Amino acid sequence: MTRQLAQPPALTRRSLLASAAALASLMALPRGVRAAAPLRVGMIPDAGATQVSVDQKKPLRDYLAAKLGRDVELVIPTNYNATVEALGNGSLDFAYLGGLTYAKAHAQYGVVPLVQRTSDRQFHSLFITQTGSAINALKDLRGKKFAFGDINSTSGHLMPFYALTQAGLDPDKDLSYRYTGNHPATAKAVEAGVVDAGAMDESVYHAMIDANQLDKTKVRVFFTTPPFLDYVWVARKETTPAERAAFANAFLALHAPADANVLEILRGTSFVRANDAEYDLLRTIATKLKLL
Repeated sequence: MTRQLAQPPALTRRSLLASAAALASLMALPRGVRAAAPLRVGMIPDAGATQVSVDQKKPLRDYLAAKLGRDVELVIPTNYNATVEALGNGSLDFAYLGGLTYAKAHAQYGVVPLVQRTSDRQFHSLFITQTGSAINALKDLRGKKFAFGDINSTSGHLMPFYALTQAGLDPDKDLSYRYTGNHPATAKAVEAGVVDAGAMDESVYHAMIDANQLDKTKVRVFFTTPPFLDYVWVARKETTPAERAAFANAFLALHAPADANVLEILRGTSFVRANDAEYDLLRTIATKLKLL
């Protein structure tokens, strides 16, 4: 008996286009990237969660993909807490967190600290106001309209709030404050006079000034907080030691001028290993203010 062989399905224009698109996608990956499930990397939306913000970080995505030998999916969740939850439910493998969001993610989900910028070891919040304002000290904020960033931001809420209490103010009683959601929004609210003053991340402030996104003739810094420990790259606890080591080493290998474009995106100059115990002071402050 003669066995009839099954005929392959006819090629259609749609299937040809789909195959071409898949091939083009593979060809677009940096050399050496394997066809494996992409690593999912997230960043808190400290500068906003727009598609433009994601697109601007493409050099970072490509750098990590090349260093790690696999594709990288880079996402910016809608808010700080969503980034923490994404680590907890497995939607993210690695993430860039602020000090407070790290403390929360570590307590809730056991995330592992990996690396941080050298500047994160001596970080500051900046209090800004309009150039012509009579505000020159924290005590001058009594009765004023004030802007924090995200409620879970270290440099945009936790440490500024703490600084205000240390200056003898009760923000809940002495200020009329709002949350803008991110640092650029705080800066623009101050610049436009929507609020009298605000507190924000020092690196975002200087980046906005350098990029002419904030008019330095309209805003000024009137107070800088004492230094504190801030941002850190972390891994969810289910990642392997080898994956964590490779991810950390990719950041430790960053050096100018060769990697200047990536370092500019990260608003840093170099990276060092992070240590969980060094966040204990921040945890104490967050607990005292009932933010942890």
